[in-house]
Amino acid sequence: MATCTEKFGDKVEGLIGGLFTKVGEFIGIKPKRTIAYAFLLTALCGLGFLRWTTENRAVKLWVPQDTTAEIETDRYQEYFGGMTRFNQLIVQASTENENILTKDRLVDAMKMHQQIITKEATVDDVKHSYSTLCVNGAPGECFTASAPTVLSAWNYTLDILTNDNDVIATINDKFKKKEDLESLMGNAAFDENGNVVSAEAFILNYFTYDLSVEAGSAENGSEEDPINEGWEKDVFLATAESVPTKFASLSVDYISGRSFSDEFGGAISGDIVLVQVSYAVVFIFLGANFGNFKPGPGSRWTMSLSALLLVGMSIAASFGVSSAFGLFFGPVHSLLPFILLGIGVDDAFVIVNAFNRERKGPRSSESDEDLATRAGRAMKRAGASITVTSLTDLVAFGISASSRLPALASFCGYAAVAIVFLWLFASTFFASTLVLDERRQRDNRHECLCCVTRSKPLEEDESDKYEEDRVSRYFRNYHAPAILSKVGKAIILLSFSGLLAFGIWGATNLSVENTQRSFIPSGSYLTDYINTIDQYYPDSGIEVFFVFEGSSDIYAKREELVALDSTLSGKSTEPPFLAEPSIDTYRNPVAGLKSSLNGAWPTSEDQFVVAFKAFTASESGRKYGADVKFSDDGTKVDAIRVQTAYVALTREKANGDIIDDSDRQIEAMDATRALVEEWGDGVPSAFTYSEQFISIEGFKIIRTELFQNVGLSLLAVAVIVLITVASPVTAALITLSVAACITEILGFMHALGIAIDSVSVINIVLAVGLSIDYSAHVGHCFMLKGGDNKDRRALEALADIGAAVLSGATSTFLAVVVLLFSKSYVFAILSQQFALTVGLGVLHGLVLLPVLLSLVGPKPFLSAESPVGTSKVDKVVADNDLELEEKEVLNE
Repeated sequence: MATCTEKFGDKVEGLIGGLFTKVGEFIGIKPKRTIAYAFLLTALCGLGFLRWTTENRAVKLWVPQDTTAEIETDRYQEYFGGMTRFNQLIVQASTENENILTKDRLVDAMKMHQQIITKEATVDDVKHSYSTLCVNGAPGECFTASAPTVLSAWNYTLDILTNDNDVIATINDKFKKKEDLESLMGNAAFDENGNVVSAEAFILNYFTYDLSVEAGSAENGSEEDPINEGWEKDVFLATAESVPTKFASLSVDYISGRSFSDEFGGAISGDIVLVQVSYAVVFIFLGANFGNFKPGPGSRWTMSLSALLLVGMSIAASFGVSSAFGLFFGPVHSLLPFILLGIGVDDAFVIVNAFNRERKGPRSSESDEDLATRAGRAMKRAGASITVTSLTDLVAFGISASSRLPALASFCGYAAVAIVFLWLFASTFFASTLVLDERRQRDNRHECLCCVTRSKPLEEDESDKYEEDRVSRYFRNYHAPAILSKVGKAIILLSFSGLLAFGIWGATNLSVENTQRSFIPSGSYLTDYINTIDQYYPDSGIEVFFVFEGSSDIYAKREELVALDSTLSGKSTEPPFLAEPSIDTYRNPVAGLKSSLNGAWPTSEDQFVVAFKAFTASESGRKYGADVKFSDDGTKVDAIRVQTAYVALTREKANGDIIDDSDRQIEAMDATRALVEEWGDGVPSAFTYSEQFISIEGFKIIRTELFQNVGLSLLAVAVIVLITVASPVTAALITLSVAACITEILGFMHALGIAIDSVSVINIVLAVGLSIDYSAHVGHCFMLKGGDNKDRRALEALADIGAAVLSGATSTFLAVVVLLFSKSYVFAILSQQFALTVGLGVLHGLVLLPVLLSLVGPKPFLSAESPVGTSKVDKVVADNDLELEEKEVLNE
């Protein structure tokens, strides 16, 4: 007698099967109308593009909103304006490891500097120079002019340098402290008196105000700054690139405000060709597997095109609907067409397989009504299977759509909507085109000229019906007997246990990393710049500011502010990892004011403000001009900022690569904030600010986001599989298979050096959606196979659905293989993780799960069909069935 669970399972299967039987019969009768409806729906959904919005700002993509860093940034910008753009040159001798502090090389460096600050760039018919764009150190004066660099020893004036007969003496006279010289120069050498005698590099910085807000880019979700980008390209970068020919004694490594977007965007654009190639490869593979490879009777190249059109329509409709709901489109969303290709093609293979298996005789004997009936049976067979996988994919992406990381949430929102349309259009549009293709083949018409009948008659006989292809015969005759034998099962269980143990080890050791360097393509000038920074300035790190508020408090606690360098000293080797104060890493306007006053403070706050204003306008104090915010009427000091920096928060990987250490960055940020809290009332009201805190906030939660989203997705998948497959045991085995697969993917990520970052966390969420497909198809098909012998049912499930699953996985893998040659970090990581997902997903779905089902699988649905006939395979894995049949014969 059937249990309640079995009755529920049969009812669910009956409802889904009945629905898809009606769908199949409808499209079998009216395929053209169904196709027209699909196109109309796509067009209507496309109206959502009227609300299309894009977002490219990192702060709005990878940072959880309303964080402490965002609040600090808003407060900081209230006092000190918007963000700045950073351009830097590392100046070296053209001959490697030579002294850069020779007069001829310094003169060339000064000429190069003069060209950068005087040359103009034309943007929208308006000329811009550095003086019109630069950050001011004092009213009307660029910060560079007062910044401490080697060239500031001659006040950035070529004539003074040209007339200097002892440049080394001038440098030593300008910078009194050895530690200051060490911070400014790379590989500086000193005599016994602490005077510099040579160096191999020094830095020149150029800061400009970010004008993206003025350009209206923020309204479009962009950080584009046309004016600064134009100046950087036509002046700064052009000058840097011209150094070998115009300033032959020098060599420079450089970075500009636009460098990262140029190099990363260029790598992505260059690899778009690979994506196009991947679609072409999939098209050829589909055509070769849907039917005969050679065009003619039995070929299905138009169905290959239909499968790609299915994906394209789903993309168009889902993007329109997602836009209508207000979801933004970000850089990582460009991966969606590739992701949806893999999922959509998998559904297409399942439907084609079902249509093939339901053909019971020659095509020429089928009327349109017969085809409609076959379509109903085929969709009953395939519809339930693709519904199970689509629902699990939908839930997996839907869970992650609630992520605190805006880019991940939006990406998964787009993906979830796309899954709905893939399921809908696969069940209607693609199935309708398959009906039309079956009619074409029945009528012996050409593919391209579908209205023209072939001159050669179609060769068929009465016994012509579906026969298993070579892949299905492989599963029946070789694959299943091998894994379902007693020895095979033992080997499989032992091997996968070891694989799972490896996955657990790797997953627990997987680290969060700041992989920004990895986004730079190999061969980029930015790679040379970063390597040079690591070589000459290994201790240089992220800039951080302490902002102090309140004019009265600043005046009352001025001595405490002056002594801040002592407070911050000795914190370089443990959190907060602050660099020792030096001329290059530490700038305190209150300490500078006291020095200019020779320690004689004004006796009132009003006099203090007057003295401060005069100081920041003076030659000695102009470098502090940007660090003090006076009230609008000039009678108060609203805020000051004290600049310091962290030491280089990097670490060396096992392969020798230097990477930013996100764990230490998080420790540094948290410890810096804790330090301010410890100061309490001993200093004016204070907060910290660093441009990098925005990104570091993302590092803090990304690991939690990864494991939380994966865990919730697996839980939700288990519930959906339980409802749709309606078997607790099968649902548990499918979920176990997928969970093991994801764990092992994480383990291999650690082994391959792939860290948890903004790219890999998205791919892991995708892996949940993709890997469930391989196991869910097999598990559902197992429930449709009748008989008491679980080995036989597992064999029949593999022979039935195995070829479709393997073909869908292979098509995805072929596209991945193309992307393995990508220079882009995004596509390179995507291809590696996809290869892992496909490989491990297929192994779990076609190897591990059948073994588990053969051991502890539940009874089939009451509607399941028992296998017909016997073969040599039955003697290997289904002896019990044969014995049962023999007993039945004897009883008769």
